[in-house]
Amino acid sequence: MTHLPQEQNALAPRPLRAAEWDRWYDTLETAFGSVESPERRAQWQALTEVDRSLAVWDGEVPVGAAGAFSFGLAVPGGAVLPAAGVTMVGVLPTHRRRGVLTALMRHQLDEVHERGESLAVLTASEPAIYGRYGYGLATWKLGVRIDRARARVARPAGDRIRLRLADPTESLAACERLYAAQVPLRPGMLARRPGWERVPVLDPPAERGGQTALQCVLAEDRADGTLLGYARYSAGVDWEHGGPAGEVRVREVTAAGPEGRAALWNYLLELDLTDTVVAANLPVDDPLLHLVSDPRRLRPSLSDGLFVRLVEVGDALRSRHYAAPVDLVLEVEDAFCPWNTGRWHLHSAGPEHPAACEPTDAPADLALSARELGAVYLGGCSPAALAGAGLVRELRPGALARAAAAFGWPVAPWLPHGF
Repeated sequence: MTHLPQEQNALAPRPLRAAEWDRWYDTLETAFGSVESPERRAQWQALTEVDRSLAVWDGEVPVGAAGAFSFGLAVPGGAVLPAAGVTMVGVLPTHRRRGVLTALMRHQLDEVHERGESLAVLTASEPAIYGRYGYGLATWKLGVRIDRARARVARPAGDRIRLRLADPTESLAACERLYAAQVPLRPGMLARRPGWERVPVLDPPAERGGQTALQCVLAEDRADGTLLGYARYSAGVDWEHGGPAGEVRVREVTAAGPEGRAALWNYLLELDLTDTVVAANLPVDDPLLHLVSDPRRLRPSLSDGLFVRLVEVGDALRSRHYAAPVDLVLEVEDAFCPWNTGRWHLHSAGPEHPAACEPTDAPADLALSARELGAVYLGGCSPAALAGAGLVRELRPGALARAAAAFGWPVAPWLPHGF
């Protein structure tokens, strides 16, 4: 395997061996200053793709780590593309600023390129780190903290919906089928390999923080039992000045349509002995914003979600659809993956048509870096907003407006869970 030259002072990564996993993961825990529960650690070990994991050693000591999961990533238009889910990246404090992280990123992106994956994605513990490797912030997540006494969601009319409590593990297969059906409908969602369906229901007692065990409520069609949605949550009962002050922590709400969604949120907002409902990760355009009687009571907050890196610009841009007709020449600067540097002619007749993207010598309409291209790729970040920050340059009048119309998408991109 051929890799681009590393910095001379960088410690060289090599593939992880299965027998080294415990020591390798110990390095990550030290780097992040945290210790996982035995159940969580065992789950990550089972999911680790050893052939996609890298270690940097200083003698007999592992000092750096990086891995990747093999996902499918939904992109605008409904295609699900192979994507490297970059994960478990860490360097011991004793070996920082010695080129270890750059060496890991270099080796990893070369391997992703050679595998033929046009995308790499990650969530960032420190977002400032990954821009220099071409990762752009492509999705946001919405957090809410709802005062349930002052906000309501109306129950769906009629009696079509039946709510039923179910064991979170026993209901896994049905819930995963519903989740999988939603993946192509929203950019940023992950198509998961077998085993990943268990991640959202892992519930170690040590991680409950005084809450109940994980609960699952199903919204079903009363006539035929079809699953229309599900919610996973826990609850903690507390008392304040003689009244209930418990908290509902919503882990996930997935629904195939508005009736099931409204029924589930109505249920969560009417749980007895609680006064607050908290959800940390919703799409920024979640229908809850319009379902709730008083949106101020959501107390919304935003945080960063998925960072996207186009490893193969031409293939990535031609693999998604565009919300409006587009005919643009993009001048891309990509110092870390130089095979992407140059001008690319992107053209499509509109959202129902495939796109084409190929190298060109024609004059450029817009100039941007790989980081900004990753940020706009899923349709949640406008090239016009980046231009307002001085990160995208319009080289031909009108090109920015055309790019903003084309790269946008009717549904906001969203990452449903971390990895």
